[in-house]
Amino acid sequence: MPTTNPTPTTMKHVTMHWNPADPVAPNSVEELIHRSNCLGTDQRITNTGGGNTSSKISEKDPLTGEMVEVMWVKGSGGDLRTSKKENFSSLYQSKLLDLQRVYAARAEKGLKSPAEDEMVGMFSHCTFNLNPRPSSIDTPLHSFIPHAHVDHTHPNAAISVAACAKSIEVTKEIYGDEVVHIPWMRPGFELGLAMQEACKNHPQAKGFIMGQHGLINWGKTGRECYELTLELIEKAAEHIEKKQAERGGEAAIFGGAVQAALPEEKRREVFAALLPWLRGQVSQKKRFIATIQDDEKILRFVNSKDAPRLAELGTSCPDHFLRTKIKPLYIGTAPKADTPVEESLR
Repeated sequence: MPTTNPTPTTMKHVTMHWNPADPVAPNSVEELIHRSNCLGTDQRITNTGGGNTSSKISEKDPLTGEMVEVMWVKGSGGDLRTSKKENFSSLYQSKLLDLQRVYAARAEKGLKSPAEDEMVGMFSHCTFNLNPRPSSIDTPLHSFIPHAHVDHTHPNAAISVAACAKSIEVTKEIYGDEVVHIPWMRPGFELGLAMQEACKNHPQAKGFIMGQHGLINWGKTGRECYELTLELIEKAAEHIEKKQAERGGEAAIFGGAVQAALPEEKRREVFAALLPWLRGQVSQKKRFIATIQDDEKILRFVNSKDAPRLAELGTSCPDHFLRTKIKPLYIGTAPKADTPVEESLR
């Protein structure tokens, strides 16, 4: 598992978890696993079960004995923070590229076409060494980007850029030519082809902001790729922080506060009375365990003027509602600090 880097870092919005002393061999599956665990450990970088990483590694073909390029990529259903080797698919890179000819020969192809959907089933024909792990739908993105190591994440800061109304302009303002904006397309073969073309047209680029989706970037080494991921997230977060300060700072976020949070002791009293009932309601068909998040940033949002409107908009990234559903239930009325708990729950 990753260890926090003891070396001082200037990064404020992400944490370096890859210690240079960590014993991982370069350009190995073990290094890919370590990189993935380091990324997933910082929950500001990607959601649980979301994002994927890949490395193109030279390995001996068990059939021919020849060295071939194998792409290892986090498979469907895995979680970066806890991933092990069995959570990664391994595929012949040459066969994945050959699928482009298969796809091009289809008469009716394109975004959301039956031909594109059918390509997902073709990934299993590219499996290296009988690896049973199902491939992610994001496999073409990693394969068709012509770089050895690729990270695809859903950082809070990058998604804020990807989902904003002026995403193209903001991407350019933050990154210049370093990162290119890719308009929203559902994950799949067409998006992989679009990224391949964008890499040809922008050879200086180090990554893409994927409209309404997230961040994808690459490097010559696993370590370089990891550090770039952190750097690009940090740049986006710094830009957001700067714009926030220009527009009134903390006090003006989400339209400003309309009510104050209950004192912590009072919140705990309300939770103790409310949560057993709430858990019973949501567990009538399937048992659930509730968790609470009432840190300063959450309270700032739920007590703000714009919270009801923004909550109704739902998640900003499609991958997020896999875990959180499309949108939360926002309950706008809050009890006053001097209201008895029993009365506030009626």
